[in-house]
Amino acid sequence: MGVTKDTLETLRMQVQGNPVDFTVSDVICIGYSGRNQEKVKEHIEELAEIGIPRPDRVPALFPMRRSSLLQGGPLEVNHLDSSGEAEPVLIFGEDEEDVYLSLGSDHTDRDLETVSIAKSKQVCDKPLSREAWKLSEVLPHWDELKLKTEIRVEGAWQTYQAADATAIMHFDDVRAYLKEQQLPLKQAVYYIGTVPLLDGFKYGDAYRMQLHDPVLDRTLVLTYEVKPLEN
Repeated sequence: MGVTKDTLETLRMQVQGNPVDFTVSDVICIGYSGRNQEKVKEHIEELAEIGIPRPDRVPALFPMRRSSLLQGGPLEVNHLDSSGEAEPVLIFGEDEEDVYLSLGSDHTDRDLETVSIAKSKQVCDKPLSREAWKLSEVLPHWDELKLKTEIRVEGAWQTYQAADATAIMHFDDVRAYLKEQQLPLKQAVYYIGTVPLLDGFKYGDAYRMQLHDPVLDRTLVLTYEVKPLEN
């Protein structure tokens, strides 16, 4: 998945109030990364019953366009039958020890998902917070991190997700899996999975997401609106 130097993207994040630039050679979404893999298998079978193909491997890996990272403005989609979920995002710098944690949304075209999971993800840009934390600061209390999503449907905000990081793979397991798959641990961005929805898929026109660290009492925030393209 590596690329030549002239096709690299530059990503700017705010870390402790200071701008930090990252060179990005790969953007990958990790799917079906729930910590309880038995429940993940059950979920895959439930999705198969409504026409969503089973992945070739679990956790699944979906390469994205480097240009898909979206840090401002509305998310343009083909239609409103799409939805996003809050995900921790790992940003690897120049080596595998230079790691940062941010907040993103793996927005997905749910109509296209019945044809191809990969294409349903690749067709949508990936919203990303402008702020990141040093991973070393949160790793000791990883499981206490909390994800929350609110979605605006017909003008009213409702809670869409609310759970802690015990629902998804721990960072140590994610890194071990990436090494096993011989994936890059530098100059790479990984959306590493999400927590369960409270009441199934819903299609809204705006999202408010949070990744909260209760130990250090701080929160990463991501908000975006969804704009369908004109036919």
